[in-house]
Amino acid sequence: MFASLVQKRVGALVINPDPLFTGGIEQLVALTVRYAMPTIYNREFAAAGGLIGYGVNLADAYRMVGVYTGRVLTGAKPADLPVQQSTRVELVINLKMAKTLGITFPTSLLVRADEVIE
Repeated sequence: MFASLVQKRVGALVINPDPLFTGGIEQLVALTVRYAMPTIYNREFAAAGGLIGYGVNLADAYRMVGVYTGRVLTGAKPADLPVQQSTRVELVINLKMAKTLGITFPTSLLVRADEVIE
């Protein structure tokens, strides 16, 4: 897939969060390096060495699952519980990968990021 993206002169890649990629983040990072493809995926992607991560904080989402589970285990009916969605969205920029790809970010973006990996 990445080779065909390079052949088609795709300048960057945005990957929508999908369980298909969850277990292979390291492999995905390796492919983005091999093909010099600037890529944005989830927060864990940038932490694993990818360029940019943007999305829901998974630790926050898992905490919410634990709270729901606790409520069900103490007698609450799942149908009576309100639907909740994590509201904590984070931007992580990996400057090491940016340097590898020859990309510079404006300071205005770096100061707005939740985390900058150097």
